[in-house]
Amino acid sequence: MNISRRLVAEALGTMLLLAAIIGSGIMGEHLAGGNTAIALLANSIATGAALVVLISVFGPISGAHFNPAVTIVAAMSRELPWREACAYIAVQVGAAFIGVAAAHLMFEQPLFSISHHARSGGAQWWSEFVAAFGLIATVIGSMRSRPGMVAVVVGAYITAAYWFTASTSFANPAVTLARATSDTFAGIRPADVPPFIFAQIAGALAAAGLMRWLMPPPRKN
Repeated sequence: MNISRRLVAEALGTMLLLAAIIGSGIMGEHLAGGNTAIALLANSIATGAALVVLISVFGPISGAHFNPAVTIVAAMSRELPWREACAYIAVQVGAAFIGVAAAHLMFEQPLFSISHHARSGGAQWWSEFVAAFGLIATVIGSMRSRPGMVAVVVGAYITAAYWFTASTSFANPAVTLARATSDTFAGIRPADVPPFIFAQIAGALAAAGLMRWLMPPPRKN
């Protein structure tokens, strides 16, 4: 597939993913009447459902990474040239910010606003390691055993991870960076972003190494 089409697919998918995350967080908080559990339920279901749709639509075009951690693992596995991987990551990060702006416009929020939502401490960082580890293991495992189910499996994992991780499972460096510019339910303070991203990359690399041993890729003839 032409690289320009793949980059556009990555941009559209990442933008819509962020619009779903931020928008559903705002809507959930507005409708929940102060009940954080209900707001999180709305946020998690909308995000998981959006992932199923976006991966199903854009997967055949670009692989539907929408996540620099997924792209880095693909490049390390030689499934994607590093030059293209860098282009994927640049597009993912830029589109993530556009997705935040799109959600803010829908709900009459400032285009960008620095988040004051604190997400710091060892438990949060460990949660992001676990969240990213599980995501990459899910992606690799489903790609090798049930490729037709990747969209559903990944969407289901992220929906669940919202609830079993203390950080609500960002598991995505582009998402993390963009959410720092949304002072809403789904936001994160800019100061808390670097350790989140470090933990996400570490978890992704750990999962890639383990899954390579558990489910070795087929040998090329």
